[in-house]
Amino acid sequence: MKFIATNEAPQAIGPYSQAVEANGLIYTSGQIALMPDGTMEINDIEHQTKQVMKNLYYVLQEAGAEFTDVIKTTIYLADMNDFEKVNEIYAHYFGDHKPARSTIAVKTLPKNALVEIECIAIANNYVDFG
Repeated sequence: MKFIATNEAPQAIGPYSQAVEANGLIYTSGQIALMPDGTMEINDIEHQTKQVMKNLYYVLQEAGAEFTDVIKTTIYLADMNDFEKVNEIYAHYFGDHKPARSTIAVKTLPKNALVEIECIAIANNYVDFG
């Protein structure tokens, strides 16, 4: 098991890692719209979603992966009415790559964020000898 950490994304706000690589997979912690310095992005779904995607990008990059290596995402929304706006931004970052996904409405998110996204990706250095 390998713990992943980068200064390009915000540090964990609790007792957890930004990501963990295990058995050929990278599991990111949920990312909210914190900037690398720990301040929160504007309280607007578009800006927050873009910051979340940037945070995921840098965490995956530190682990040696990219969005095309992602096999599953989970999106948590404080308001399901933001679904379409989040979809548009999410689609921009993933392009033609379409990992499996769940989207869940929640009552509240840490720091009253509007969106949180986590993902599972294949580690680039993983080789299946089976």
